[in-house]
Amino acid sequence: MKIAVEGCAHGDLEKIYDSIHVIEQTEGIKVDLLICCGDFQSSRNKDDLMCMAVPPKYQRICTFYKYYSGELLAPVLTIFIGGNHEASNYLQELPYGGWVAPNIYYLGYAGVINIGGVRIGGLSGIYKSADYMKGHFEKPPYSEQSKRSVYHIRNLEVFRLKQLSGKIDIMLSHDWPSDVYKYGNVKQLLKKKPHFKEDIEKEELGSKPGSDLMYFLKPSYWFSAHLHCKYSAIVRHQDDSVTRFLSLDKCLPKRKFLQIFDFPHDNSKFQLSYDLEWLTILYLTNHLLSVKNTITYMPGAGGNERYEFTPSENEKAHVLERLNGNLVIPKIFSKTAPAFDPNFQSNKPRQPEPILNPQTVSLCEMLCIDDPLTKVSKIDGTHDQLNSSIDLNSTISFLDDSIESNSPCSTPVKKMILPDPKSCESSQDVCVEPEIDQDGNSTESSLNESPENVPAVNIDKSVDNVEDSCSPSTKKRKKRNIEMYESV
Repeated sequence: MKIAVEGCAHGDLEKIYDSIHVIEQTEGIKVDLLICCGDFQSSRNKDDLMCMAVPPKYQRICTFYKYYSGELLAPVLTIFIGGNHEASNYLQELPYGGWVAPNIYYLGYAGVINIGGVRIGGLSGIYKSADYMKGHFEKPPYSEQSKRSVYHIRNLEVFRLKQLSGKIDIMLSHDWPSDVYKYGNVKQLLKKKPHFKEDIEKEELGSKPGSDLMYFLKPSYWFSAHLHCKYSAIVRHQDDSVTRFLSLDKCLPKRKFLQIFDFPHDNSKFQLSYDLEWLTILYLTNHLLSVKNTITYMPGAGGNERYEFTPSENEKAHVLERLNGNLVIPKIFSKTAPAFDPNFQSNKPRQPEPILNPQTVSLCEMLCIDDPLTKVSKIDGTHDQLNSSIDLNSTISFLDDSIESNSPCSTPVKKMILPDPKSCESSQDVCVEPEIDQDGNSTESSLNESPENVPAVNIDKSVDNVEDSCSPSTKKRKKRNIEMYESV
């Protein structure tokens, strides 16, 4: 199974898919899955831009809206985690994951899925110690503070991930595990990013909870982004298992933002499936969900309550029964907001009110778990105003070949009240493996310097003009890139 891994997307979906297409034609391969490591920017319209914690000059509609509206169909099955530049109001509709557009799947605050026998886990957001132990208290419209805290990871998600057993093949995070830089070529890193030196000296480079997870889960691969540079490392654990770490850059010209890996897989169809153990953990730990802006502790040894939630076979069987024995993620997508229309001059954008997403409502009902957005709305007394935007004509059941990529979908949105969720009582990769020097550091040269293994796809935009690279208008191509783009 060919998997393309991308660093920070920053909304440039068309360019990323075009780059993959060029690689497929050049190498004679077919990419089965695209993984994006955060800063995906799934902004559907200009109101969503108001929920992004970025300077005004970067609050630009990129190209995601085309895939959301149905104007384009993602040519490669895509999964992603959240970063710190996101339309957080939309992602909050899907705390446990879901389709943000046909063929584009979000893993949620944290999540584990399976495809072709490959087990993939992810943790969205970045680490900030001040918010780490708080509940998920945020909801739109956000204050300037909550617009940022909403994408900070919480101890609940890390606690849940630590209940996993069995092998994780791929783990995703936006920021780096804090210790991982030690296992690569630090001198080369500081040569490229000299301002990292201060963070390294203060031991503030990366996420400490991410590092704990890396040592606990010991995944075969760990992919990250956030720091806008390519960096590889090999982490050897005490039991002699190995985690291969790779961080990639953002989608810009002459940047190393995309890497192709070849993963062994079983003979099953390449379709996303829920991970039974993960769903059972969500079910068993639902009572630990807090939506208060206060310190929340996870249970531990020495108390009177259960603190280990690695599911038993009986517990997993119970959850499987609730899903009628079917773990395949339904390919059903519903628009919950109007899509951006470049031909229509909208009113002054503003932060929208919170919306219930039918995908989350359905999953919560099946698992008998709480939607954080519903729970926080009950606390602040606004639950009666919490709506779900649903139009039966805009609810799409999509299959691999069932949607025309050029068929626009501009069905208007209609609001209606939804009932509350039911209460419950109780390989071998394409790139060459990094060499290890005598000090135990990876040279990274084999990952970064091989032109055969690191496709250098130059997208025509300079770093200075990154904010304009998302414009839906037709762009002129530099002469050296004309041939490549004409081939696409």
